[in-house]
Amino acid sequence: MTDKDDDFELIRGSGNVFKDFGDPDADILQLKSKLAAEIIGVLDGRGLSVRKAQELTGFSAADFSRIRNVRLDRFTIDRLMAILNKLDQKVEVSVTVSATKPAQEAHAHAM
Repeated sequence: MTDKDDDFELIRGSGNVFKDFGDPDADILQLKSKLAAEIIGVLDGRGLSVRKAQELTGFSAADFSRIRNVRLDRFTIDRLMAILNKLDQKVEVSVTVSATKPAQEAHAHAM
């Protein structure tokens, strides 16, 4: 028994919610979010307060509070990676570069 009011369309996302919502900095925001999630995971896994994390890393407790509250605008990718390194985490980054438009199409728009 189905009701027309219950019908919905399932749309598969790209794997990057920022891209799905059209943010121009989607890839940067996605990477920052992943790094922040890893930091939070380490803090939670070790039962570290923001004060204890400050003692261990030299980064301010306010930084860890911002990360916990997902206020990442003040953080660069390298700073988040440095925090993870200070938490004894090895960060490996893989970069893949590909054109977003076919070269001919991009060239035609430039003319």
